Amino acid sequence: MHQRPDIEKLLSDRGCPYTISEHPAVFTIEELYDHDIPSRERIAKNLFLRDDKKRSYYLISIKGDAKADLKALRSALGSRPLSFASEEDLSRLLGLSKGEVTPFGALNDEEHKVTVRISSFFSGGLIGVHPNTNTATVFLNAEDLISILRDSGADADYIES
Repeated sequence: MHQRPDIEKLLSDRGCPYTISEHPAVFTIEELYDHDIPSRERIAKNLFLRDDKKRSYYLISIKGDAKADLKALRSALGSRPLSFASEEDLSRLLGLSKGEVTPFGALNDEEHKVTVRISSFFSGGLIGVHPNTNTATVFLNAEDLISILRDSGADADYIES
């Protein structure tokens, strides 16, 4: 399982510029906004979704203050109806707990069952996500994040949202 030290080492080894903001454990984007975090407008809200047949799982990163429109996401993904996946699925597939949802969780998905899509809002700029723990937020270039995930075998790309 990739934990925060593994992610920091991975970023350093790849030469990816990043910064980390420490904060108390948070479980929602609203709780995170209660803390003095830089680049707040670049923080992602992360959704762990599944289709109605539990065949396809998605980790979607959208702008932090955006509303999660599951019908629009379904259309953009070309998927069956979507709903939020269970905490059990989150733990089983990504090795994460509630409040820790992050694209970096895909590094723990050895069978590559989860599709990662990042809002095109982040393209060409920074994205802020948890480093597999909800006590910090790491800011890095969105392109570096997608490259890291792809190199691990994950299906990662941008989505219009």
